[in-house]
Amino acid sequence: MPENLAGTGALIWLGLRRDRWLLPLWIAGFALIAYSTARAGAELYPDVASRIEASTALNATASMVALFGRIYDPGSIGALSLIKYTAFMTAILAVLMVILTIRHTRSDEETGRLELLGGGRLGRDAPLASALTISLGANVVLGLLSAAGLAAGGLPAAGSLAFGLGWAATGMAFSAVAGLAAQLTASARAATGVSIGVVAVTYALRAVGDLAEPGPSVFSWLSPIGWNQQIRAFAGDRWWVLVLPVSLCVVLVPAAFALRARRDLGAGLRAERPGPAVGSLAGVWDLAVRLQYRVLVAWAVAFLVFGLVIGSLVSNVGELLSSANAQDLLKMLGGRQALTDAFLAAEISIMGLLAAAYGVSSANHLRSEEAAGHTEALLGTATTRIRWASSHFVFALAGVAGLLLLAGVSIGVGAAFAVNDSALVGRSTVAALAQVPAAWVVASAALAVFGWAPRLAGAVWGLLLAFVALGEFGVLWNAPEWLMDLSPFRHSPLLPVDSAGVPGLTGLIVAAAALSALGYAGWRRRDLAA
Repeated sequence: MPENLAGTGALIWLGLRRDRWLLPLWIAGFALIAYSTARAGAELYPDVASRIEASTALNATASMVALFGRIYDPGSIGALSLIKYTAFMTAILAVLMVILTIRHTRSDEETGRLELLGGGRLGRDAPLASALTISLGANVVLGLLSAAGLAAGGLPAAGSLAFGLGWAATGMAFSAVAGLAAQLTASARAATGVSIGVVAVTYALRAVGDLAEPGPSVFSWLSPIGWNQQIRAFAGDRWWVLVLPVSLCVVLVPAAFALRARRDLGAGLRAERPGPAVGSLAGVWDLAVRLQYRVLVAWAVAFLVFGLVIGSLVSNVGELLSSANAQDLLKMLGGRQALTDAFLAAEISIMGLLAAAYGVSSANHLRSEEAAGHTEALLGTATTRIRWASSHFVFALAGVAGLLLLAGVSIGVGAAFAVNDSALVGRSTVAALAQVPAAWVVASAALAVFGWAPRLAGAVWGLLLAFVALGEFGVLWNAPEWLMDLSPFRHSPLLPVDSAGVPGLTGLIVAAAALSALGYAGWRRRDLAA
């Protein structure tokens, strides 16, 4: 059926041009993480005895196994160093590939871009074929470069290749899941929700399967993320497991094309339910809440669960970080006080970055509403530009604060139960709230970009990725102080929070206000952009 694929090459070129900044940043970020982790592992655990001790403690901690999985070769530096990346980072990779695939399929349909392109010589299956080609190709490149990074960092070449191909194959599987979801639903938001829901379910299945004794149980084998763990890179390199995610792609990709042939452009196989006959929204503020509250609830549940798990690990910190080098490094990353404070500070700073990611996503809703044409219709009423933009932006700022409040309380409760110290609830909550101004700075940067250069809204994700890299690896890279200071999270006080952190927090709030004012000024002056 060559006519159904007509124009696929042109769409691939167009898609790569649209993602010329986004894709390289993602791929380079994962490869850099792989290289840095490989280099740092040898310093943290310099001998076999320290590796076995740390691996045994990890495998004996149920919450750590649920989060990251098991270490199948306690003496392997590669298996120990990459414990966080075999499952947790694989899930993040899956989410990124879902976003990429939906962006070039259902999102383009929803905005009318594919209908416009269809006026030329464009085959029915060309958009899906081009989206999957870009996504699957990106996974292969990411996997190979990450493998090269691991090998360059000093890990065995065979295990590095197995790990990199595991990332690639798992990302491909979730790209196929997203391609299928794009045919079932009638909106990009629903397709993304279904796909990310699949990621969450498969992560949970892997956690349940890994907790079984002796693990893994059948639940791990029902999860593509579990399959990636069972490749056991640096712990036996079971190459045959790669057949499973590739086989899933072989099944789901033709199914997606078959479903595409049975629906109209812009429609989904699952019809959207009509709303009530009489509306109940009082204005744009109610509309913003209606559009965004479900996503905020999902983030809140994740923060609550993750916070409780992280807090419960406090009692095991001493066992997990048995070497002096590991303890010194964690203190450098998280604080200068007791090891418990250092651990909680480091984890709360990660929650601050995650809350900033929510803030960017929520603030960028302004751009998606404008691109979909909804903003033009609303501004045709008595609604002012500032009022409409504020409805979504204020929701983003409030969501960031609410998530970090929930994170601080849940981490504190988990830690309090673990070590029988109720004072940790208040201290963790204050420390988490101290991350709010830094996250607000990032969300305000999203508003500033929306106000002056809305087509570059995706670039804010690259900015956040740079902050993540500085926070996670700046110390390991011996980055200069001026570069580290560019991250707003560098100026957030860590545990214990005292009056010395007030100037930094004040500066962050002023920076967020300045960026917000800049964004509002640009939004008031520019024309609506498609």
